[in-house]
Amino acid sequence: MSAEEEKGGPAAQAPTRAPTGPDGAGRLGGARGWTGGEARRTEEEAGRTEEEADEALLDRVFLTRVIEPGDETGGRWIREHGTREVVRRLTCDGPPPPGTTERRWAGLRARAERADPGRDLDTARAAGVRFVAPGSPEWPGQLDDLGDARPLGLWVRGRASLRMWALRSVALVGARACTAYGAHMAAGLAADLAERGWVVVSGGAYGVDGAAHRGALGAGGATVAVLACGVDRPYPRGHTELIRRIADQGLVVGELPPGEHPTPSRFILRNRVIAALTRGTAVVEAAHRSGSLVTARAARRLGRHVMGVPGPATSALSAGVHELLRADAVLVTDAAEIVELVGDIGELAPDRRGPVLPTDLLEPGARQVLAALPGRGSATPAGIARRAQTSQDDAIARLYELRALGYVERHDDGWKLTRQAMISTRTAHDPC
Repeated sequence: MSAEEEKGGPAAQAPTRAPTGPDGAGRLGGARGWTGGEARRTEEEAGRTEEEADEALLDRVFLTRVIEPGDETGGRWIREHGTREVVRRLTCDGPPPPGTTERRWAGLRARAERADPGRDLDTARAAGVRFVAPGSPEWPGQLDDLGDARPLGLWVRGRASLRMWALRSVALVGARACTAYGAHMAAGLAADLAERGWVVVSGGAYGVDGAAHRGALGAGGATVAVLACGVDRPYPRGHTELIRRIADQGLVVGELPPGEHPTPSRFILRNRVIAALTRGTAVVEAAHRSGSLVTARAARRLGRHVMGVPGPATSALSAGVHELLRADAVLVTDAAEIVELVGDIGELAPDRRGPVLPTDLLEPGARQVLAALPGRGSATPAGIARRAQTSQDDAIARLYELRALGYVERHDDGWKLTRQAMISTRTAHDPC
């Protein structure tokens, strides 16, 4: 995201009772290394009843209206006292946590009076949005690396599994007022990454972000837009149609509840989510004070790969990228170089095109669609949907998810299993 911009799915089922219950926070991950996206749970989460889980979800939805994204003080309160206790103090005239000024506490109490988590979940459901909280099966565990700045939860629009897609994702970010060269490079990199089965993550803004999203979509691939506002209100408005396409073919995610608008600080703090969610961040064009450099620095702090696409030595819009490259960023010029770097982690090596997960870790809907593909040849989305006994829209969304995980690939107007997927699924069914 640029400095210029900073100036300028079904929902989770809404419980009917008031929010009362224990905290739903997940165990914090280390700040170095990529966790592989496993949803990590505390002992309390593992033993939580369904009723307690509903109450913890409501507490977190409630707090998204009260605590700003990236507020480490609020995150510390939750870690030390639990979401239930923080909500109780905010709603029952409780004492502020130690070190909190009366003025700040009064401001949070005023926000709490206007919060209505049940209404927010109803609004989200109507817009095809769900709320994903830490500890849930869809939560990307690598976000826990943010520590007390970890999101309270994420509002997600789109059918695919966010956790699964994050396993094989790369961030492409850059200037909003990019050059034709920057737009060309962003679109080309995104298209090539998508062709290789990678998920392209960006911020949905004008310039490099939009070019990256369009490149992935144009290649029939997967892309995720991380917004600094409610995911039910596309921003910028000029990207309303683009964000709708992303929601149909990919995912639109954000920390803010329905209807919330962006602010300069929200743009900056959103960038930490992009950095934490992905295996690495590539900056295509960025001036010296570009918000994209915030994303790159966050990625570096989290132990992710930081990459830069070089530009003309005389271009002010490449000065920030060149600054990164003079430090410890890796110079990249094509998708193969990006994949060579970020794909050299854990289960992705050495075969970058093979399935990322065994089939028994796929969600039931994805396994059902995978089983509907023929062992040889290809099938149309309509045929796959009939065999999987699901809607064509759901089948298409699952196919893009499976493609991002290395199981399937496009073939003319249809879909077929990758060679590695045929081997792995055949091996999985062979008797010992």
